[in-house]
Amino acid sequence: MLSDIKIAQKAKIKHIKNIASKIGIKENDLEYYGKYKAKLSENIFQKTKNNKNGDLVLISAINPTPLGEGKTTTMIGLGQALWKIGKKAIITIREPSLGPVFGIKGGAAGGGYSQVLPMEDINLHFTGDLHAITSANNLLSALIDNHIKQGNKLKIDLKEITWKRCLDLNDRSLRKIKIGLGGKINGEERIDGFNISVASEIMAIFSLAKNLPDLKKRLGNIIIAKSLDNKIIKAKDLKAEGAMTALLKDAFKPNLIQTLENTPALMHGGPFANIAHGCNSIRATQLALKLGDIVLSEAGFGADLGAEKFMNIKSPLAKLKPKAVVLVATTRALKYNGGIKKENSHKANLKALKKGIVNLEKHIENMQKFKVPIIVSLNYFSQEDKKEIDFIKNICEKHKVEFAVSQVWEKGGKGGVDLALKLVQILKENKSKFKPLYSPNDSISNKIKIIAREIYGAKGVNFSSLAKKQIREIEKIKEDKLPICMAKTQYSLSDDPKKLGRPENFKITIKELRLSAGAGFIVALAGNIMTMPGLPKNPASENIDVNSEGKIIGLF
Repeated sequence: MLSDIKIAQKAKIKHIKNIASKIGIKENDLEYYGKYKAKLSENIFQKTKNNKNGDLVLISAINPTPLGEGKTTTMIGLGQALWKIGKKAIITIREPSLGPVFGIKGGAAGGGYSQVLPMEDINLHFTGDLHAITSANNLLSALIDNHIKQGNKLKIDLKEITWKRCLDLNDRSLRKIKIGLGGKINGEERIDGFNISVASEIMAIFSLAKNLPDLKKRLGNIIIAKSLDNKIIKAKDLKAEGAMTALLKDAFKPNLIQTLENTPALMHGGPFANIAHGCNSIRATQLALKLGDIVLSEAGFGADLGAEKFMNIKSPLAKLKPKAVVLVATTRALKYNGGIKKENSHKANLKALKKGIVNLEKHIENMQKFKVPIIVSLNYFSQEDKKEIDFIKNICEKHKVEFAVSQVWEKGGKGGVDLALKLVQILKENKSKFKPLYSPNDSISNKIKIIAREIYGAKGVNFSSLAKKQIREIEKIKEDKLPICMAKTQYSLSDDPKKLGRPENFKITIKELRLSAGAGFIVALAGNIMTMPGLPKNPASENIDVNSEGKIIGLF
């Protein structure tokens, strides 16, 4: 089969106004970024506010492996399949970060015959949203250092500045730096560092804000430092929120794109799920619900991260009620969880599958705790073993969840019709009784313990002395009723990336907590989580080029 980028470049892409018309959007509500992508005007939110909401479906997966599970590919293919059976479906998807594009993962726009277009634009500069977020973040950094230089009226303690600069690339050398070198004319010398842009609190705020006033308020509430007399200093104390909102105003409008089969998709926001909440923007999801019969929304990494945060952070905040969960798995990833090496995972090995199936079972059990119906989608590859497929199907029947084989990578929407039909039947039965796992009124430690016990399967939680101190500080300023955003490895249900399958008899260690007052959650760090990744020995960028005709090659 052709490479993803060659498939994308051969696609018959349509003018974006034709895609918009499929979901009732008129041309005067489009702000064009070329022929094939557009932002949706603010007017459309007002025009559709009284529309009945469609059904919301969450797409999640088992813990990711180096083999790739095809979660995004499945969502895009399912969206295409739903149109084939007469359902007006809208995909809501996160924007890719340049870090993974040039690092290990490569592009992030689906794969095979289930991709979103224009693939090259999406994976590179797109509509400039991530650049706007980067600029807003770094404006705040510049204002902090300028305030210090101009007399430091707020008495900012240089050793207690928590706000970092950001860049949407992987660059490990920027994790910890010294700024202000070269004498007082260049400001005060201090230790600083960079996050990758998608790890910036502004990205989380951008994706959780309901409207422009809410965005501005949240930006103002960002905690940037402590004063010399131990008082919290926020962005609004620097009068920064207005200018930051101005930088984000246009980016805050959702982006309309299309799939290979010319079905609509809203791509907006892109927080990582092992650092932040890992979901596309509330703005895009709420608008899609007003425009479509069925809305598919993806949450990053495995269900222990993205899906948990979708259920406990995004849904309560936006008053969303998911009607079903599609849980993506592959036989090769399950065998990898059963101890088989990556290079042998394509070979039939029922013994390894039986050992690794526990990972899928745990994720099924976890999603059932939210009282939402589940369908397991097996992402099919060529030469799959029928005995292995039947074994997975029997496990799903044992847990009383639906099962479907998906061939959307190879066949596009046609390969997802069985999955689409089963999903529609689940939605028709309307058995969802969605309920978050914990109450906001629970204590910080109890919320963390509930997630660790119920989602990860941990037998307990160890809090460092620093974490205990930080819990007391957050309680003192009455911010303890916020949801918890766990920062944890994506590769394991535990906080140890080497523990595959379904770890047992382990404890989670919480090293520290960070109050993201603007985003509206408390980050609990379990293990070592990098907020500025590094590049691998052979980065994906080595394969990316532009040929003599001006076409990008090797992107994915």
